[in-house]
Amino acid sequence: MTIERFKDFYNAQPFRPFVIHLADGRQIPVHHPDFLATAPSGRTVGVYQPDDTFNMIDLLLVTDLEVVAGNGRRKRRR
Repeated sequence: MTIERFKDFYNAQPFRPFVIHLADGRQIPVHHPDFLATAPSGRTVGVYQPDDTFNMIDLLLVTDLEVVAGNGRRKRRR
């Protein structure tokens, strides 16, 4: 996954919630762009959840980004 591809999802207008798939099998939902914090280098992001928990993610470990459709079903985009 490239940093530029991630930025495409983050900056999409209108924003669409998506799921980050990691190399270790974890899936991290991104509900809103305000729930993301990026490092100045752009390589690391913090993803916050509605319950105030968060994950720090190295974008080089992202294997896939999956858009959550309006009906709650997921569509994979590679």
